[in-house]
Amino acid sequence: MSDTNSEKNVHGMMAEFTTVDSLLSACRRIRDAGYTKTDAFTPFPVHGIDKALGIKPTILPWICFFAGLTGTCIALTMEIWMNGIDYKYIISGKPFVSLPAFIPVAFELTILLASFGAFFGMWALNGLPRFSNPMFTDPRFDRATDDRFFLYIDSKDERYDSAGVRSLLADTGSDYINEVLEDDSPKDVPRPIFMIWGVAVAASVIPLLCVLLMRVTNSSQPRFHIFYDMDFSPAKDAQQTTSLFADNRAMRPDVPGTVARGQLVGSLDVMTGIDVDSLQAMNAPQAQRLVAAFMQDDKEAVAEEVTDVAKAEDDQATPSVMETTPWVTKNPMTVNKELLSQGQTQFGIYCSVCHGMDGKGNGLVNQRAQEKGFDTWVPPSNMHQDTLYSDKYPDGKLFSTISNGIRKMPGYAGQIKVEDRWAIVAYVRALQKSQNASMEAIPEARKEEVKTAVDAAKKELQRQAEEAEKAAAAREQK
Repeated sequence: MSDTNSEKNVHGMMAEFTTVDSLLSACRRIRDAGYTKTDAFTPFPVHGIDKALGIKPTILPWICFFAGLTGTCIALTMEIWMNGIDYKYIISGKPFVSLPAFIPVAFELTILLASFGAFFGMWALNGLPRFSNPMFTDPRFDRATDDRFFLYIDSKDERYDSAGVRSLLADTGSDYINEVLEDDSPKDVPRPIFMIWGVAVAASVIPLLCVLLMRVTNSSQPRFHIFYDMDFSPAKDAQQTTSLFADNRAMRPDVPGTVARGQLVGSLDVMTGIDVDSLQAMNAPQAQRLVAAFMQDDKEAVAEEVTDVAKAEDDQATPSVMETTPWVTKNPMTVNKELLSQGQTQFGIYCSVCHGMDGKGNGLVNQRAQEKGFDTWVPPSNMHQDTLYSDKYPDGKLFSTISNGIRKMPGYAGQIKVEDRWAIVAYVRALQKSQNASMEAIPEARKEEVKTAVDAAKKELQRQAEEAEKAAAAREQK
């Protein structure tokens, strides 16, 4: 053995120990003796062995830190350039450079590069990969994974002296000390590894070449859809059908009890136009059905309960529920200038096309229907007929008619908010009063102003009538 050793390079000296305590004691002796290129091999992790050997912290944490910082900078630079400079994202007036929006990508790239730094940094600091280690030449070293502990001193240590190291290790109580010689096994990386690596690199380039080819060429065929569900999203637009639900409607109704933000107004009286307390006293089952329908947000049931009265209006043989229903008699909203202005606006949008701006039932739709002579056309009501005044047609009843419709007129509860429907009621009442108002109803301070306006209006009407007569006469002469 001595002859063979003399022909090989000495790699270091190792000593075998049977217990953890003896190994730690030997490590402290070696550390105190000034040796720095040392290592220990144990079958399980031993707490405190790095301190016993005097191993200093590595620079691996710094490698991780700078690798992660590099990832953060790359991500932020990429996002600022892509989304804020080269191709600006215009989303609801949000700033082009939005750090909160950039954080997810920056975080992920930071973690990715920090992980790469930890993985490859560990390999570099440990000199990996290594396919041979001189320690493996000693058969006793196999017990390092079983029940033995080994301490190794490298021959590259500046204080290394073969005889001195052997004597020092002997003093630590080791029963087996052996000089580690250079390994004769091949140190080169096996050639198949290079072949596999080369094939993997070549294969990884193929997707990039495909992407580049798609970007610089034109094709009459559809491109390859990598994410088919993203290119062809199954999302549905309004009014479309779907097979996901039994009613085949893509638009889903509100969850029962849902109240839109800002739509919760007043009591059930305000929502229906019916005096529910009085209805409870008169017809408790109907009141309970009405309350239940509203609690379940069943619009059809609500309309059925509320508009039974309207259906019975034309049926003279049936006792008029319209007359027996305890309608709300007074507008629950505060009637003021703002409410009347709001009602005028809503009346002009939704009601005037049939009822006319003056409420006399001769809007543009009615004029068109009369001109065409539609047989099924039901002329809209004149708001100024006696039966529609508040003493015979309470405010709650008018509110219910607007909400649920009557005869050919559809309900507008879906288009007009509750407050706006009550505003229309208030405006209709004002419109009715305007047609039959006397000068005594006008405040004294404004009587002269109104009188002047009335005289001007009469003159204008007279002028228009005269011009119309002249135009008619001219047409007859032709």
